[in-house]
Amino acid sequence: MNRKLTLLVVAVVLIITMACSFLPRNIPFPLNETEPEQTVVVPISTEVSTTQLEVFEQNSAQVLDLAGREAILTALFERVNPGVVSIQTLTAEGGGLGSGFVYDLEGHIVTNYHVVEDATDLEVDFPSGYKVRGKVIATDLDSDLAVIKVDALQSELFPIPLADSDLLKVGQTVIAIGNPFGLSSTMTIGIVSAKGRTLSSFRESGTGSYFSAGDVIQTDAAINPGNSGGPLLNLNGEVVGINRAIRTDSSNTNGEPVNSGIGFSISSNIVSRVVPYLINDGFYDYPYVGITSQEDLTLIEREALDIEQLTGAYILSVSPNSPAERAGLVGGSRDTNIPLLFSGGDLIVAVDGRPVRVFGDFLSYIMANRSPGEEIVLTIIRDGVEKEVSLTLDKRP
Repeated sequence: MNRKLTLLVVAVVLIITMACSFLPRNIPFPLNETEPEQTVVVPISTEVSTTQLEVFEQNSAQVLDLAGREAILTALFERVNPGVVSIQTLTAEGGGLGSGFVYDLEGHIVTNYHVVEDATDLEVDFPSGYKVRGKVIATDLDSDLAVIKVDALQSELFPIPLADSDLLKVGQTVIAIGNPFGLSSTMTIGIVSAKGRTLSSFRESGTGSYFSAGDVIQTDAAINPGNSGGPLLNLNGEVVGINRAIRTDSSNTNGEPVNSGIGFSISSNIVSRVVPYLINDGFYDYPYVGITSQEDLTLIEREALDIEQLTGAYILSVSPNSPAERAGLVGGSRDTNIPLLFSGGDLIVAVDGRPVRVFGDFLSYIMANRSPGEEIVLTIIRDGVEKEVSLTLDKRP
């Protein structure tokens, strides 16, 4: 009996010992002093260390990026600012202030027409403190451009190169340098907000309205009175536009408009096309089509016009004796349920094979790429049927 009891006790002890040897080591039993917590927390600790390292590396990269960006901007300003000038004008009604930039080593300064409009005398002030009288040699009312000639010391002339504004992309960083409110050599930064905008020009048409200026860049870089005529630059320090106007609903105590984050600049491709003619001939002839349109149509307007196409420039009217009339283009003539909106006009959906989304696309292409006497091919939709029409451009009357 005792022998059987002894054998039973030994068997139970063996079973318990074997069961304990197969227990997982990270079962959440209370830990004693001989089994430290590191057997459980080491894997988690390793993951945290890796994450912390990645975050540190990302933050370091961001710091380096910021430092690199600052270095680019400061170097750009130091290189370009000597070529940005302040323009002081005298008129019969008082005086004015604007900006400009050195175009070449011959002493040509490019600015806005409205900066020098009606000026009886003007001076050009350089960032170095050097000042010189200037003379307006040519103006362009269509794109609001002017060229001033100065007899300046060669050492003061730092021409700023022009970029290809067609390569600009919305979201790209741009910099404005000028003299807002007389604060010389002011630098602001923003992005390209949009391309292909249109503005009214300073040239009156035969009907008493004004022609349109196209290929205008929209930016949120801070532009204020005094910035007019100054350069809009890319990060290479090249001129991509000339700051012309802002859209705003507010003004300061002096009645001057205040920046609202919507500024407009004449594209550098218009500048590179027009300024050589202004210097050599004193004028530039813009191509003329002879149509009236609006930037875009709402869905309600398109339904009233019975237009299914959601893009394109709708011809509201065609000017008499214009290239458009000679090409057989048609404006709206039939009443709709919207006052002063007439249906039956042609819808331009492409020009020379380039899609036309809004009127600004059409006008910008014509102004930046075509000259009077050249032929263009318009793709239009008339009464639901697509067709092509050839048109020979004239010069604006």
